[in-house]
Amino acid sequence: MNQIRRDWVSKTSAGAILGFSLAIGLAGLFAWLTPGGLVTPNKFQLVMWLIAPIWLTTLSLCFFFSSGVRAWLWLGGANLLAYAGLFACRFLLR
Repeated sequence: MNQIRRDWVSKTSAGAILGFSLAIGLAGLFAWLTPGGLVTPNKFQLVMWLIAPIWLTTLSLCFFFSSGVRAWLWLGGANLLAYAGLFACRFLLR
């Protein structure tokens, strides 16, 4: 029988915490980069509803990492890229 791995807590916390911030960052990029930018009517509702599926997908896929440390590092790097893209959009797409 397979034993329960010890790092499931660190993988779960990485998926929950960093997955949520990644979902917010990716939804923000969607809002900035789709036609109309941030001023398009009714886009706020779509962006708000995008967060849940992105977050849950990240949370469920975090268990494919070989260790909890790798989950934290990869998701942390993805967060850095997402928020770097958001800051770039803020200054380049005014």
